[in-house]
Amino acid sequence: MKIIIVGASGTMGKYLTNAFRQEHDVVTAASKGCDVQVDITSVASIENMYQQVDAFDALISTAGPTYVGPWKKMTDKEFRKGVDGKMMGQINLVLIGQHYINPKGSFSLITGALTYEPQLNFANASAANGAVEAFVRAAAIELDNGIRINAVSPTVIEHSPQYFPFFPGDIPVTMQELEYGFRKAVFGANTGQVIKLY
Repeated sequence: MKIIIVGASGTMGKYLTNAFRQEHDVVTAASKGCDVQVDITSVASIENMYQQVDAFDALISTAGPTYVGPWKKMTDKEFRKGVDGKMMGQINLVLIGQHYINPKGSFSLITGALTYEPQLNFANASAANGAVEAFVRAAAIELDNGIRINAVSPTVIEHSPQYFPFFPGDIPVTMQELEYGFRKAVFGANTGQVIKLY
């Protein structure tokens, strides 16, 4: 199976690349240091990525920049970081990718526990996550050719201890739990689902 991993240079992406590469043809994509360069805030860049990769069977996204910071300093400019990044970036991966993906392929996007359990400084991520999850449910009933779409929703992950103070009381998701969440999204039969890892 030919799998594109967008955000492959990040903590989650690196782990998933190593896990899936043992069994599949993995194409890594990120802003730098990967097989293909892509800026998910740019429609042209996403289109260029798909043109380079050509037909594929599954896309995993662990990408999605958002603004992290206090509510009182939030402005339109800061809020658009998550709108253009985690929200529209991932949505455009699907809107454009549907024209390149093979029949019965799958899209697996990343959201997070912040959708339902907001934390201080993460209002932008909460909103972007919620939008992506609604998009996944809506896209699932319209995608053609047996193409599936799901979202994987972790809380803070074990390999990102710098974020632990922002998630008091949350048990970090292990990297293996993250991997198996994406395995369920990529290889399972369900579509339009949010796979919660908490």
